[in-house]
Amino acid sequence: MVENKFRAFVVEKKEEEFSAEIKEWYLEDLPQGEVVIKVEYSSINYKDGLASIPNGKIVQSYPFIPGIDLAGIVITSEDARYQAGDSVIITGYDLGVTHFGGFSEYARVPADWIVPLPDGLSLKEAMTIGTAGFTAALAIQRLEENGVKPENGPVLVTGASGGVGSMAIAMLQQIGYEVVASTGKEEEHDYLRRLGAKEILSREQVSPEKIRAIDKQQWAGAIDSVGGNTLAYVLSTAKYGASVAACGLTGGVNLPTSVFPFILRGVNLLGIDSVYCPSEVRLPLWKRIATELKPNLLHEIATEIPLEELPQTLNAILKGKVRGRTVVKISN
Repeated sequence: MVENKFRAFVVEKKEEEFSAEIKEWYLEDLPQGEVVIKVEYSSINYKDGLASIPNGKIVQSYPFIPGIDLAGIVITSEDARYQAGDSVIITGYDLGVTHFGGFSEYARVPADWIVPLPDGLSLKEAMTIGTAGFTAALAIQRLEENGVKPENGPVLVTGASGGVGSMAIAMLQQIGYEVVASTGKEEEHDYLRRLGAKEILSREQVSPEKIRAIDKQQWAGAIDSVGGNTLAYVLSTAKYGASVAACGLTGGVNLPTSVFPFILRGVNLLGIDSVYCPSEVRLPLWKRIATELKPNLLHEIATEIPLEELPQTLNAILKGKVRGRTVVKISN
């Protein structure tokens, strides 16, 4: 049974006044879509943090419900692919960006965005993985498609204590890669080793003031969620024929590099976009995430909070104070 009135985290902006709080919302005020989902879990991503502040440049119209991930149970469906009672997940597309998102006890969504919950994952595990884990898995798959194998040498993961970084380390270790992690947080070294990192570098080591166009060859592959100087350094230290998957910009949007890594070492720079990843890639990759890529230590990566703690945790992720993944229990 669908409750007409329910709780949601709503951001609202009227002239100079901005609010971000849990409010009562109504089913008839949800956007159009073929499927109504009772949301059991969501998760917190950096983009959600930006959506929760007045100048985050994510939300285009107000009032709005953020949350770029959700997992829950189908309540009603106008699409024959989904029936009441189905367990489903959504990551990406316009969810939580232009379409009301997962920080809500109910969501109405387009059927084409839905992924059936694959065997081997619970709804909570799916949100521990979420957009961050799906991005990490997509980066790994692109590295593999471009010839990166465990026997080729170490894979560097930057921004290692974040959501994408944590998931990338755990997944890479799971399928036999030697993983080197870089982080600016010394207090997270033990955590990263538990996930599978064999070596840990400081932020300064992978973002020196002066970056050579070509430096000592070190990495068979890399997953970079930082960008900026860090990505430039990674490219300059990649081995001949290596591939580097770029999927973030916490260190800046500019890339101060040269053509030398590409024309002298044949390095591949792979752009990773998980938001509009096509269903023919998305569906089988989620099944792989539920099997061979599923980390043994998901409980190490995830912290669960109730919906009531969402506002302060969104603030914390913007300050870089969140480790791994935060799962939000939406429905009581």
